[in-house]
Amino acid sequence: MRSQTIRRALLVYLVLLIPIGWLAMRYSPYALDGDGMAYMDIADLMRAHRWAGVVNGYWNPLYPACMALFQHLFHTTRWNELHAFYVLNYFIFLFSVAAVLWFVSALVKLRHHRNPSPAHLLGIDSLRLLGVALTVIAAQRELSMAYMRPDALLQALMLLALAMLLQSLATASLVYAPLLGLFLGLAYLAKSFAFVAGLLTIGVMMLFQLWVQRRRPGRVLAAGGLALLVFAAVAGPYIAALSRQKHRFDFGDSGALNYAWYVSGTVKMHLEPWMTGDFGSARVKLLHPEQQLLAHPGIYSYQAEPYGTYPAWFDPTYFHERITPVFSARRLMRRDARNLALSLRYLLNHPEAWILLALLLVCGARLDPPGVCGGVGARFGACLGAGGEGWRSSAFALPPLLLGVAIWGIYAMVNIEERYVTLAWLAIVLPLFAALDSGAGAPECGSVAGTDPAAAGDRAPSPPEALSASSCSSRHSSWQRRSAAAMVALLAFLALGESLRIALEERRDESAAGLPAAWYWPRIFAAARGLNALGVGSGDAIACMGTIACLNDPYWMRLADVRVLTEVYNPDPTHLLEEFQSLPNRQQVLQVLKAQGAKVVVAAFDPGSMTGRTPASEGWIRLGDSDLYAFPLNLPPPSPAAPVSLPWDSTGAAKP
Repeated sequence: MRSQTIRRALLVYLVLLIPIGWLAMRYSPYALDGDGMAYMDIADLMRAHRWAGVVNGYWNPLYPACMALFQHLFHTTRWNELHAFYVLNYFIFLFSVAAVLWFVSALVKLRHHRNPSPAHLLGIDSLRLLGVALTVIAAQRELSMAYMRPDALLQALMLLALAMLLQSLATASLVYAPLLGLFLGLAYLAKSFAFVAGLLTIGVMMLFQLWVQRRRPGRVLAAGGLALLVFAAVAGPYIAALSRQKHRFDFGDSGALNYAWYVSGTVKMHLEPWMTGDFGSARVKLLHPEQQLLAHPGIYSYQAEPYGTYPAWFDPTYFHERITPVFSARRLMRRDARNLALSLRYLLNHPEAWILLALLLVCGARLDPPGVCGGVGARFGACLGAGGEGWRSSAFALPPLLLGVAIWGIYAMVNIEERYVTLAWLAIVLPLFAALDSGAGAPECGSVAGTDPAAAGDRAPSPPEALSASSCSSRHSSWQRRSAAAMVALLAFLALGESLRIALEERRDESAAGLPAAWYWPRIFAAARGLNALGVGSGDAIACMGTIACLNDPYWMRLADVRVLTEVYNPDPTHLLEEFQSLPNRQQVLQVLKAQGAKVVVAAFDPGSMTGRTPASEGWIRLGDSDLYAFPLNLPPPSPAAPVSLPWDSTGAAKP
């Protein structure tokens, strides 16, 4: 593909991406979890100006602030807010596309600044198309627009920060340093992980300028100081508020807490000071643990936490304050083995980029550009021995690549999930593709008029022969670049077509199920309406029992506008009724819950076993057409008021 053709392909791709991305958002099925519900609760607190509850040691405020903005723009209620949040995620997706385009442009600019060789295999438009395609693939898999999580927003902001880093290295202007600090500060407000990643990014900028580019130390310090100053100005107020809340310097405890859970082996839920066998290798001195109301079964009160629909997960750092991990070589080895397996799984689940890279290398592309340290194929060690200038001229890929490896490594110290390392994957893969060049030329171009190069000896070719060899090499390099661009375009449009296929398939599923919207999940909405019909809502305190009702599918709580302040803990989701039946103190359990002021206790059971003819199933009320049941505890007298209804009728049509 010629450069003009690939440019047109990129424009067509971006134009098609807008409606296809909208369809992907529009028909993404319900996928809400406890993380998303916590962010929604924080957004509500922002709109109510209850700033003390917004300061949270586990969830950062930028994504909830965006949610609060879209709640205001769409005038949402609890019953239709998911639509607004889906649209928010669509715009974050488009923002991510713009960010990867900007990152690639800055990468190519630095490449040209450091090594203006015409032999680079992929031009700027090919690299842009590849970057957008990888972003589309990520949106299909781990960064779906149905998830209420800040990972896509973090990725976009970090890519913009990396773009500012590369721009700062490619120019002599200091204007990009404060922009780097701005985007890093916003990335921190999206997720506390960016605090460490931001400091590393500023350090890499200063080190590259000082060691590789050999800029004046004063200028390097000025750039680093400007970036740090703006970063502190953006992130500092929230860090100060969080530190004041925790009575110590604190930029977020999610990393330390996940380290305790995944590395030290500390129990994740319902830890009490006397449960020393569940501490793992951590030191635990809880400041305000959950109040245990009953030992068997475990009943816990969350009334100490004044915020959140489900306070146990609204701010996990509150009930887990003062857990300090302790080094354990055995546990570290187990962690490393697990994260290595997860990394391999990610690579196997994202084969497109490395298969394309392998194909280009097989077709003659090289990662060592010609004209550096003595020609094609020069080894890195030989390059260093030649005075150290050659590798500096071709080191444009090092800053983002090293930061990508560092980001992956930081997550590997704790826990790797695919949505975490997609940013690292882009920061590693795109510079590798940018570093490819067209190689040495075709083998037949090395001979003169059909003569074996080895037999020609030191005889210099005549001018016509030299011109012929040069033309042959030029034709081969041009063929390689066009072939590489075609491969990139094929990958990109296949990924876009897959997004369209998935969206249309989900549309068929939605239509077959008779859903009024893809985000509408009948089971959850029916349970919420059933609770409201019982007269429960408007911030009432209730209890829940079992993993499914309390942890796996908690959105019914928010829809019904209740707060779960008491929980009967049972991690077994499949035999809850049998275990409840076997309890010798069932009445005591119900009395404990009633004494806490809970109006009902909600649990998930198999409807086929809820006959009402057994002591355990007697008295439970099914919530709509769902598998969630409520047991009355402190219900008010029946009210003649009509139950809360959804903003559409039974046929799915919108009500006037």
